[in-house]
Amino acid sequence: MNEEKSTIELGSDKIKTIIESLLFSNERPMDLSELAQVLSLDKKETETYCDELVNDYLSKSSGMTVVKIAGGYQMCSHPDNEPWLKRMYQTRGKKKLSAAALETLAIIAYKQPITRMEIENIRGVAADVVVKNLLEYGLIVTEGRKEVPGRPFLHVTTKKFLEYFGMNSLLDLPPLEDFAQLAQKEGLVDDSSTQAQTDDIAVENQLIENNEKNNKGIENSNQGGIDE
Repeated sequence: MNEEKSTIELGSDKIKTIIESLLFSNERPMDLSELAQVLSLDKKETETYCDELVNDYLSKSSGMTVVKIAGGYQMCSHPDNEPWLKRMYQTRGKKKLSAAALETLAIIAYKQPITRMEIENIRGVAADVVVKNLLEYGLIVTEGRKEVPGRPFLHVTTKKFLEYFGMNSLLDLPPLEDFAQLAQKEGLVDDSSTQAQTDDIAVENQLIENNEKNNKGIENSNQGGIDE
């Protein structure tokens, strides 16, 4: 009886702060009977305080709310803020890309379908390990083979790539020089290395342009030989 009396003597506002703390500390809804036992109050009194707490949250601007669930009560984030919570958890689950991976992924995204050798010709370094990692991450897949000697695999980006960068389709790809900023916006790279990655991708952009010009020159040369 003394314990019950001491709880009541705390006053309505204090009791509601205790309920608030109890709900905040639990990931699951707390049954009314469980709350009543902890508070040393009867269920009817406990329900009254809980309902007042629900109304308190409804009447103020807060990122949190208290809801009645399956006969119990739970503290939750405000449903209006759900899009931002989803974004946070999506970002937390994403692997951070190294500069080499980001550069390679940019080349594949803008030049797909493309072979590993073509990637290496553009970057000027071996890409087998980076390509393997991107395949394991599910950001790229092989899609057929190129009809040239050796028939190398062709690499393309995946649906997961679009989800990873928050895009609806490849039509949403920004200019190549802005690709690093997109990665930063989506929380895929460290801020400290963003400028270096931006500079590297700018170089890759120029290399891609030069590569395309060289390929066109070869095609034109071959076409001229055939005409003769």
